[in-house]
Amino acid sequence: NFMLVFQAEHNILMHPFHILGVAGVFGGSLFSAMHGSLVTSSLLAESPGDVSLNIGYNFGQEDETYSISAAHGYFGRLIFQYASFNNSRSLHFFLGGWPVIGIWFTALGVSTMAFNLNGLNFNQSIIDSSGHLINSWADIMNRADLGMEVM
Repeated sequence: NFMLVFQAEHNILMHPFHILGVAGVFGGSLFSAMHGSLVTSSLLAESPGDVSLNIGYNFGQEDETYSISAAHGYFGRLIFQYASFNNSRSLHFFLGGWPVIGIWFTALGVSTMAFNLNGLNFNQSIIDSSGHLINSWADIMNRADLGMEVM
């Protein structure tokens, strides 16, 4: 009941901080899963064939255990060339920074709603130059919010 009333009074689903927070958190988990898959599929076998690949890695070693150029080439062909990183540091900075910025936007959205600052919601109707209403999904959300608010 709380979430329905919250949506009805604040229209949180159309708020930019909520949208950026969801994109940051879900995007960060997607990017991390894709990174783990690419690293796993491009490991360098430096251990004998009869033992695990994990034996070939010693904690704190200087050299890399996977081929970033192979992962870059595969991912560049999978999505498109400029969507992949060819620099390991910039890739890992991106993997760490994307979800953090998303969580910051989530915190901004929570604090914005806590202080009832609704200036950033986009629930105004779109009207053309002659004053006629142009129907949009925002109007449907507004009607649903009004319906939930009077229940």
